Amino acid sequence: MASPASPDRAPVPPQADPAAIRASLTPTLVAIFDSEWELVLDEAKATKELSGIRTLLNHWRHIAYDEMIEPGSYFRLQAKAEQLLQHGADHGAATIEEMRALIRQRLEG
Repeated sequence: MASPASPDRAPVPPQADPAAIRASLTPTLVAIFDSEWELVLDEAKATKELSGIRTLLNHWRHIAYDEMIEPGSYFRLQAKAEQLLQHGADHGAATIEEMRALIRQRLEG
């Protein structure tokens, strides 16, 4: 199960192994992972190609790591994506010009 990062030890992403990834996820995320895992396994059986499995494991390693650092990040991202799909632009987000100015400011100083 995911837990916040310990202040004295930085979290380490799980290995690109289904059991290691599952062990670091909450039960709700395990159910989502398992569902995607089954789909990718079926595809690999049909195509005899493993790239989908590698891609899925890499993707979920990152999700598991994000959840270790910031629990709930997966569902916040999903909610934000749903909001953007329903309402279009993110009106609270910075513009590209504001982001470029911030980058210039940080680079200069």
